[in-house]
Amino acid sequence: MFEVAELGHSVERSVYKERSASLRTQLLSVQDRLKASPCPVIILISGVDGGGKGEVINRLNEWLDPHYMRTIAFGEPTDEERERPKFWRFWRTLPARGTIGIYSGSWYSDPIAQRVYQKIDDAALQAELKQINRLEQLLSDDGALIIKCWLHLKKDRQIARLKALSKNPATKWRVTEKDKQHLAMYDDFIGVAERVLTDTSTPYAPWLIVEGSDIHYSSLSVGQHVLERIEQHLERQAMNGVKAGEAANGVSSQVEQYHLLDTLDLSLTKAKGDYRKELEKYQGKLNGLARQAQALKRSSILVFEGWDAAGKGGTIRRLTEAMDARNYQVIPIAKPTDEEFAHHYLWRFWRHIPRAGQVTIYDRSWYGRVLVERVEGMASASQWQRAYSEIVNFEEALLAHGITILKFWLHIDRDEQMRRFKEREKISYKQFKITDEDYRNREKWDDYQKAVNEMVARTSTSKLPWLLVEANDKYYGRIKVIRAYCERLEKMLDEHKK
Repeated sequence: MFEVAELGHSVERSVYKERSASLRTQLLSVQDRLKASPCPVIILISGVDGGGKGEVINRLNEWLDPHYMRTIAFGEPTDEERERPKFWRFWRTLPARGTIGIYSGSWYSDPIAQRVYQKIDDAALQAELKQINRLEQLLSDDGALIIKCWLHLKKDRQIARLKALSKNPATKWRVTEKDKQHLAMYDDFIGVAERVLTDTSTPYAPWLIVEGSDIHYSSLSVGQHVLERIEQHLERQAMNGVKAGEAANGVSSQVEQYHLLDTLDLSLTKAKGDYRKELEKYQGKLNGLARQAQALKRSSILVFEGWDAAGKGGTIRRLTEAMDARNYQVIPIAKPTDEEFAHHYLWRFWRHIPRAGQVTIYDRSWYGRVLVERVEGMASASQWQRAYSEIVNFEEALLAHGITILKFWLHIDRDEQMRRFKEREKISYKQFKITDEDYRNREKWDDYQKAVNEMVARTSTSKLPWLLVEANDKYYGRIKVIRAYCERLEKMLDEHKK
């Protein structure tokens, strides 16, 4: 695989000066076009120690407009990063649409190092690469352009490069003990790298292998590749513009509708006296369980979806009454801000993943992609249809990190919703909760119900099922939710003891 990058490529200084000036002009021009597009560009610069990654990144920073790009460098995870799923630190740094992010160190660094040091076996490495391919596919499907460059050196050239850096007072700080250690493991490193590049070079995110022995050659090669990939991406986007803008309902769903919501018994009630007793019981229980989970640094995510006026806010308040305010955050999800809209729809949810021992409660969530965005035509059919698998993969990543997750759908019927709307209009401190849009959404009740049924059918897994809550009676619904969270925490704590 690396033979092409071991031929001794080089570029004379005079040739480099001439070509770099032209390349810089072209890069600035295509970057200007990129600003008006809905595409973020993610550039990963990886390779062997001493391969010139830093020099190439510096050249890209010189050639591109810094107002619309940033460089992100990753080292060892911080304590805060270790307490969250491994992709969290990458998600929160992803570039906005129309901008460029250059990564020094990426989601490839840790799997390669782990395998070279034999901390994981081939099967575990394969599992890691599968997750990386899923991530890159997800970003690519959303319009991101992923450019991956690997800077390679033959072993003798790596030895010479590291020696030269060590002798120069201005650069010797760049050669660490780890670099020297890696040099002794060169063959192992190259073997793992070859497998990683083979398994992750995909049509939507191929690897470019560049010889790194001459900085002029490697800089021009990477810069030209970046230029061509962005130009091709913008041209392809322009050609597919009509297709990309297809209406949300332009493609009918192939999933059979099971009408799961129709099976719920909305006549279930809880007498007020019983409600108060059970609320006190389960809030007390939740307080103790939440403290135990916090002490063990086991975090939770609670997702609340449901009809307008279904009681999500009231249920969340009864939950948080029993919890230490220092250990939870409630994230109310509304229309995306300009910053959020400029990123992948999952970006704003990744930002709020709780630290170890903390609880995040989402009042509406990432399921908006397959609900309101689907019904209201804010997402194309291809976007919301692929979102089912994207969401399942996202939640599986959270579960794999040990996070306890519960998903609640609070269900009421149309008559009860109207009664609550009218009741809100009469109460001064609730009037803000009712809008013209709430009434307008009722006109699409059947469309929303169809979307909800399909959402439940396609994202309720054995590991993470939906809990459908009969909420026509608020008392009954609240107790069911709090009891379910207590039971899940008890199960988690029991498993921890084993």
